Parts: sequence; C-alpha cells; structure tokens
Amino acid sequence: MAKILEGPAMKLFNKWGIPVPNYVVIMDPERLLQLGEANKWLRDSKLVVKAHEAIGGRFKLGLVKIDLNLEEAYEAAKEMLGRQIGTAEIRQVIVAEMLEHDAEYYVSIAGNRDGAELLVSNKGGIDIEDNWDTVKRLQIPLDVTPTIEDLTKIASSAGFEGEVAERVAKIASRLILCFDNEDAQSIEINPLVIRNSDMRFAALDAVMNVDWDARFRHADWDFKPVSEIGRPFTEAEQQIMEIDARIKGSVKFVEVPGGEIALLTAGGGASVFYSDAVVARGGTIANYAEYSGDPSDWAVEALTETICQLPNIKHIIVGGAIANFTDVKATFSGIINGFRASKANGYLEGVKIWVRRGGPNENQGLAAIKKLADEGFDIHVYDRTMPMTDIVDLALKA
Repeated sequence: MAKILEGPAMKLFNKWGIPVPNYVVIMDPERLLQLGEANKWLRDSKLVVKAHEAIGGRFKLGLVKIDLNLEEAYEAAKEMLGRQIGTAEIRQVIVAEMLEHDAEYYVSIAGNRDGAELLVSNKGGIDIEDNWDTVKRLQIPLDVTPTIEDLTKIASSAGFEGEVAERVAKIASRLILCFDNEDAQSIEINPLVIRNSDMRFAALDAVMNVDWDARFRHADWDFKPVSEIGRPFTEAEQQIMEIDARIKGSVKFVEVPGGEIALLTAGGGASVFYSDAVVARGGTIANYAEYSGDPSDWAVEALTETICQLPNIKHIIVGGAIANFTDVKATFSGIINGFRASKANGYLEGVKIWVRRGGPNENQGLAAIKKLADEGFDIHVYDRTMPMTDIVDLALKA
C-alpha cells in the first residue's frame, strides 16, 4: 500500500469526474506569484493554503490558512515552507480556490476481504470522528457495481434528501470507478461540499492509498508515494520498496534516525516484538525491518547491506521466531553475503551481531552464520531455545 498526497489524488478525481476546486502545488512562494500572473482564479478568488505533506490534523496544527487573497496566500506559503513539525519538514504547500459552503459531508471507500465498503455521512469535516455514529455503510461484494438506486438509498439513509441524495449517489458512483480503476485500497473525501455560488459539489480534500505494485498498469501515475511517518521516503527506503515489488515474499525497511540498535528480523510479528522489546528496555532502534514469505536470498542480502550502512549503530539483532516455511539456511545465505560485503566496504566496525532463529534448515543456517566469527565478526549465535527477549537483554548489557 502507498499513500499519495492531496494534489495527485485530486488529479485522479478530475480524471474520473469527481469535481475539485482549482489548485496548484508549489515548493517556492515566488512560484505562486508567477502563477498568479497567468491564472485569473488565483487573482480573483479567495484562497486556501495547506501544507502538502502526510501530516494528520493540519487545521489544528495551524497548517491550513483560509480566506486569503493572493498576497496573503504568498505570505502564508512563506510561513509554512521549511517549517518543522515533529520529524516532518514542510516542503510543499497546496493553494486551492476557497469555495463558500454551508455544510460539509463525508464519503469514503476502503477495500476489505469481501470487496469494499462505502461510507457516507452528512456530518463531515474536521470533527467527523465525533459524528461517527452518523456514518452509513454499504458493503460492495467483489465484482459487483452498485446501481445509482442502491447509492441513492444509502445517501438517503445518511440524511441526504431529494435531489441532493441523488447527486451524492452520482459522486459515490464516480468514487467507486476511481477506486476500481486506479488500483486504490482506500479513498476518503472529507469534506465534500456544495458551493454556494452555483450549488455544485466539490471535493475539498482527498486522502488516497493505492497498490504501488500495480503502477505498471498506470502510465499516468507521475507521483511518488509518501511515507506514513511524517517525512518523505529516504533513498534507501525507496530502493528496498523497489526490491519488495519484484520478489516473491517480502522485504521491508524504515529508517529511525538516531538509534543504536539495528534490526534485521523475520516476519512482521517478530519485527514489532523486537522493536517493542528494545524500546521497553531503554534502547533505541535505528530502523524497522522485516523479511518474510521466504524471499530470495539476493533480496535479503540487499536488505542486510542497507541495514549495515545505518549510521552510529552498535548492535544488529538478527531475530525471529520459529519459521514455518521460510528457509533459514537460504535466507541466512543472503544475510551472510550482506555482512561480508558490508565489512569489505568499511562498515560494521565495532558493531556486535546477535542472532536468534529457528525454522526449516535452522541447524545449517545457524552453523553457517556462526562461522563469521572466524572472519573477524563480533557475532553471537543462538537457536530456538533462547527466549526472544533474552537476546535483546544480552545486546543492551554488552
């Protein structure tokens, strides 16, 4: 899954007939003034300026400014760009036409194991969570497209009346088209409004997640996904994502700046377990990582080399529970090659390696990785009899 920002999502909305306000995305305030010379709507309309980053609660953080003229929008963009919010830096802002409206609505769709679920409410906006009991739901089975009558019925049950219910149904039908044809996994419009000037609907905000592995089917996807952790993906994270898209099984990697303990763990559950265990015992993690589903040894090797290049690490934990079908010998072959290549390239100086693993061919895999001690690696190897938390304690006390 990959999250895309509001600007690219609105571009896809336009493609599928979901109306949106005029907007531009800028990285330089001076660019806004240049665009203002060329676009009448920027000069004549009231404007909204929003941080164009993966940050929740932008309005409450002061990252949304409304009812501005062009000069005021320029000053707001100057104020926001470069601002630090936690680990995130505001690198882009979206400047949109402000549409006067009296009410805000909510429409979303998300995939599930049975197909997808459409959600509709006539109480949208920043306080939708406080009005969640007003949301009405329509389960959409796989390979089924709801009729306009079905969608009008769910809109009516959500409190929309007459012609407005029919128009909400049409927006919902286009949202479903966008969802199906753009390999989306979830889309949220909040708020959906009717502008006072001409009573036309418009989506004022968009949150969208797509299947990034399906991008080969979409020649017009000219955007990049954004991280859910409030900053852009690093180059190393993007490289592992590219590998993950090409292999059987999976490899994942997220950097955590400043940590001293690197994690090279097997399986999502074990990865979270080791991360929590390190933090609970007062340590600091340098990354989140996992390999699972019996990935190719070369993919695990690339993941290993990436982890070895993390700055300021003192320990690497090669951890996991007892695998069901991931071949320990094969994946450890990739890890061993990654360690050797990293050491040859000047990494791992003063770094201790802690190994705990079980599963198919574990004896051969553990024996092979233990031989790295003969090559000058500071490595400590344990089998399935070692409690998973004990290896964390050994690392932190070393």
